[in-house]
Amino acid sequence: MSRHRVGLLGWMWRLFVLVVVWLLGVTGWIMWIGERDQAAKADAIIVLGAAAYDAKPSPVFQERIRHGLDLYEAGYAPLLIFTGGYGGSGARFSESQVARRYALKQGVPAKAILIETQSRNTVQNLVEAKRLMDQRGLHRVIIVSDPLHMARALRLSRAMGIDALASSTPSTRFRSFHTSWRFLAQEIYFFHRDLFVQATR
Repeated sequence: MSRHRVGLLGWMWRLFVLVVVWLLGVTGWIMWIGERDQAAKADAIIVLGAAAYDAKPSPVFQERIRHGLDLYEAGYAPLLIFTGGYGGSGARFSESQVARRYALKQGVPAKAILIETQSRNTVQNLVEAKRLMDQRGLHRVIIVSDPLHMARALRLSRAMGIDALASSTPSTRFRSFHTSWRFLAQEIYFFHRDLFVQATR
């Protein structure tokens, strides 16, 4: 009996170690993807939506918008695609409209901006962006988001057939350990959820 118990505990310990190693690997991969900058010539720059407060972008969204504008001004692409719908029933502006207003104030011409106002999450951001791409005959794009969010954004983009390059914001507003850890834990969860969803299709 004791030998059986030791054997069971041994296998449970091995399983625990494997799970820890796996999670560390996934965490490292998410962080590695987020640190790479693949910015290169493309047809458009897709800025993924984030929260907005009435007509003002949240600090997280503002970082994304600014980075998208930096890429546009550097000549990486002639077109900006802002994504994000209305945050609530009482919202006056969609996230993408807030981003468009911000870009216009920075001197970006209206003809260089496309928006969609229907999406509520990352998947929908990319679905709606892909719809705009197909309408315009666009192929290669640069995805702009936060470093910890980039791995999932790229994975979803490529699953939709989008030729996507990653360019994370050089800084993130998820600065404290608490907020960074929560965001990372969320991305680890979504990584495994997406694997499960793909496996059951």
